[in-house]
Amino acid sequence: MCISNKGSCVAQWLFLPFCAFGTNTNIQTSMTLVWKILLGILLIGRLGQGQDLLEEDLKQIAMDEEAEEGGEPEGPGTDVSQPDDRQPCAMWMGGVPGTPGHSGQPGRDGRDGHDGPRGEKGDKGEAGEEGGPGQKGDVGPAGPRGFPGNPGLKGARGDSALSYHSAFSVGLKELVPATNVPIRFNKFFYNDQHHYDDVSGKFRCVLPGVYFFTYHLTVYTKDAKVGLYKNDKAIMFTYDQYQEGNVDQASGSVILRLEAEDEVWLQVYGDEGFGGVYADNTNDSTFSGFLLYPAIPTPAQRR
Repeated sequence: MCISNKGSCVAQWLFLPFCAFGTNTNIQTSMTLVWKILLGILLIGRLGQGQDLLEEDLKQIAMDEEAEEGGEPEGPGTDVSQPDDRQPCAMWMGGVPGTPGHSGQPGRDGRDGHDGPRGEKGDKGEAGEEGGPGQKGDVGPAGPRGFPGNPGLKGARGDSALSYHSAFSVGLKELVPATNVPIRFNKFFYNDQHHYDDVSGKFRCVLPGVYFFTYHLTVYTKDAKVGLYKNDKAIMFTYDQYQEGNVDQASGSVILRLEAEDEVWLQVYGDEGFGGVYADNTNDSTFSGFLLYPAIPTPAQRR
């Protein structure tokens, strides 16, 4: 009996049991055993051939990867496989499976994918810490003029100008005795506030304001030259040249603004030749003055 074409050594090994058994029964039993053994050998051989093909495929893949990475391909005559020292009788028998090879190098990065859909709006974050005060900015331009404001509240009732009084009216009783000094009028017509001083012959201002002064003089026996003074300064003069045998009259008036403690008076100006101011029971020389209106501070005007 011939088994495939694997060589005479295998055939001889398979038919050795037939020589040991003499009967037909024993021969049939032996044949059955032989066929089972042959079937097992064939299956093992097929597995060995598959393992060899797998190893060759893995080697070929490794060579292709080295060629892609820039390595020089081996020549057509180069044999990279290990020499096969197996005998012809063992070539058809499968060997033990080899160990798994090392892991290959990582592959190259793939292409970027497409942008995904936009996500939902996140929750509102917590408020940050309050920053420090910034530098003071430049002054801005003036804005447009606003509308007039509402009228203010009515102020308290003020003092009436009629409540301020200052007035006097005085006269002479005799001829003026001296010149270049205040004339002392000693006949009183009105001096309720006592703002005129008959000792000094001067009017002293107590209420600041605007005053009116006037004088009416009788000139007799000689010429008369009279000046009205304010704080040692002559404000105006009146001169009358006496005509013998006559009784002359001279007068004057003025409006002055006075402050508190200002003084006003009349005096004969010059030597005794100008002291003709006269008075008796039937002829009078008078000096009068009164407050026109006081200097009341006015409230600040509304803007």
